[in-house]
Amino acid sequence: MPAEANVQTRDLARSDLTWAITAGGIATVSFAILIGFAWYFSGTLFLIFAGILLGVALNALTELFGRFMGGPHPMRLVMICIVLAAMLVGVMYLGGSTIANQAKTLSGTLKSQVVNVKTYLEQHGVDTSYFDFNSITSDTPAEPGTSPATSTPKSSGGLPSAGTIASSGGAIVSQTLKILLGTVGAVGNFFIVLFLGLSFAAQPSVYRKGLLHLTPRKHRGPMTVIVDRISDTLQRWLIAQMLTMVVVGAITWIGLKLIGIPSAFILGVQAGLLAFIPTVGALLGGLIVVLASLASGWVAAASAFALFMGVHALESYILTPILQRQALDIPPATLFAFQILLGVVFGVWGLALALPVLAIVKVVIDFMREEDEASAQDKAMAA
Repeated sequence: MPAEANVQTRDLARSDLTWAITAGGIATVSFAILIGFAWYFSGTLFLIFAGILLGVALNALTELFGRFMGGPHPMRLVMICIVLAAMLVGVMYLGGSTIANQAKTLSGTLKSQVVNVKTYLEQHGVDTSYFDFNSITSDTPAEPGTSPATSTPKSSGGLPSAGTIASSGGAIVSQTLKILLGTVGAVGNFFIVLFLGLSFAAQPSVYRKGLLHLTPRKHRGPMTVIVDRISDTLQRWLIAQMLTMVVVGAITWIGLKLIGIPSAFILGVQAGLLAFIPTVGALLGGLIVVLASLASGWVAAASAFALFMGVHALESYILTPILQRQALDIPPATLFAFQILLGVVFGVWGLALALPVLAIVKVVIDFMREEDEASAQDKAMAA
């Protein structure tokens, strides 16, 4: 009998080991497939996540509006959408031509200033071959009396040859298709995000219940707490971030206008939009402002740099601590490292949405830590 018991025990141990190895292998393969899926469809996943963020922002504005005015949720959402659409149409109607002209002027100014910086560096013995200046310098006109290295061959009569006409026509068609496809893709992505945002904001409880129903019943309670905390965290952060963007954009516009920098309005708009991206957005916005100000002289550039430093200090040490102290508590070095990681792996999408992704991860980790601490206290009390 003892021998038979030992045999059964060994068989049971082998069965448990086999099941553990099988389950571990399945989990490893499933995780690898999940990572591969996320890598391959990262653009689509970030696009959907952007739509969810828009829905959370609209829902946050709707709930904030509901504190001052009653009424059903759909009516308040419609009013918020009408107000936002009216503001956008008003800005485009009153300043659409100004924005277009300033954007064109700003583009030319930035190109010329980058070329000037390249020339200055080369004159002082700095090798600029590590930087991609070709796309900018190729648009600059050639100096008088010189001909480009890749001059267009012409026929003996002074007219372009048939090969030149064919190659030029092919280049024009290729560039036109590239611009057209890029425009269609950008507009399509915009409407996808807009549709997803409106859909999530119109019926947030439906999607919340659907997500919870996908969770096993025994884990539904903790999942409910996690979902509600993530929603509350993102709502408070988005409201604080929108206020920060408006303040940064307005102060940058007014300051550059007082300094006398051309294209001050469009520079203020881009500074406000880039404020959505912590740290990296502020640095990029400041670089654009300083480069655009160089055309007005070194005094204007120095004044613009001082303005940028003041706005950055206002955002970092006043607006962010006051508006976001109840929303997020993430160390700057951790956030910057996570931004660089997602930016390198997933590109612009990862860089722009690194903070909300990190906020979700932090909520989940904090909840798991609280659960572990509560279970440890229960065990200590039971002992």
